[in-house]
Amino acid sequence: MALQQIVEQTVTGLGYDLVEIERSAGGLLRITIDMPWAAPAADTVPAVEQFITVEDCEKVTRQLQFALEVDGVDYARLEVSSPGIDRPLRHEQDFIRFEGEVVDLTLKQPIGAAAGGAVAANRKKFRGALERAEGGGWQIVWSDEPPAKPGQRVSKKRPPAPVQVLGFTLDELREARLAPLVNFKGRDAKGGTPAAD
Repeated sequence: MALQQIVEQTVTGLGYDLVEIERSAGGLLRITIDMPWAAPAADTVPAVEQFITVEDCEKVTRQLQFALEVDGVDYARLEVSSPGIDRPLRHEQDFIRFEGEVVDLTLKQPIGAAAGGAVAANRKKFRGALERAEGGGWQIVWSDEPPAKPGQRVSKKRPPAPVQVLGFTLDELREARLAPLVNFKGRDAKGGTPAAD
């Protein structure tokens, strides 16, 4: 049986989703798992999202060690982990799940002449809010205006940088990940109550 199939059967059989399988130098086999997700029904309140715990990783590790040994898969070390704050987005369902979040995209090909001069023609990397496009598909929305530094006065007369939009299909992407944004202060941008994650 192929490695992908063994790992996927084991992980899904334990009630988790397989996010990624990675083989690294030195025989490291890294498996990334996540809790299953289903889009909430329109008339229900979304459930509190569950996260992968150390116990979940231990359970999957024990079962995978057994399954890989039975099938004779060669590896030196097995590592099972959660996707982390820079979770890769691979399938349509991932994009639906994280709609509205800030993502980092890398295109397979530079944007080229389609940018119309608003963006460098050789640009492949973008960061912006993930949104559903009007005609179907996906888009990200961003502004290239740098954030104000703490204590910096911003003139009200200065015009804001234009908001830009990039539409894309999943076939055009080399990679998409959640942007690893961390707020060490534990408060929202307005200085209010701690942000709910």
